[in-house]
Amino acid sequence: MLCLKPANTDDIEKEYLFVRDIPDDENGYINEYHGISRDNFDNALNTIIANSRGELLPEGYVPCTSYFLWVDDSIVGKLDLRHYLCESLINGAGHIGYYIAPCYRGNGFGTKGLGLIADIARNVVPEDEIYLRVHRNNPASLKVMLKNGGYIHHEDEQSYFVRIKK
Repeated sequence: MLCLKPANTDDIEKEYLFVRDIPDDENGYINEYHGISRDNFDNALNTIIANSRGELLPEGYVPCTSYFLWVDDSIVGKLDLRHYLCESLINGAGHIGYYIAPCYRGNGFGTKGLGLIADIARNVVPEDEIYLRVHRNNPASLKVMLKNGGYIHHEDEQSYFVRIKK
């Protein structure tokens, strides 16, 4: 069964193994915890959870809830929902960032995961649309966004800026 679960301490061992292995930068999905030791992950997870409540945020950051996409007992992806936009997010990463592990790509998990988090975003974000950004050299991710009702709002040399209506 496919489901999204917010980051939590009950699933810490599987969350740790998944987050540790996400590259530093995978097509614009930034993971500051790549290669983190298990000893340091407890504090990192506490920060991730606190960020969802708007606590322990670095200056200029907005509250962000991290979700893990589960299929049965395995994590296949991580999706981050920023609760609202600041100027850098309007012209940058937007509300949602997501990562699907390479071994699970091509199976529809990105499309289904984005659909699930977009449903949550519709009840969280105050803006009229859900903002996303995708690198131009990542057509698979653009396709995921378009399958979820997204449209290309504008583009620059490096990225497409996609919007999904609430």
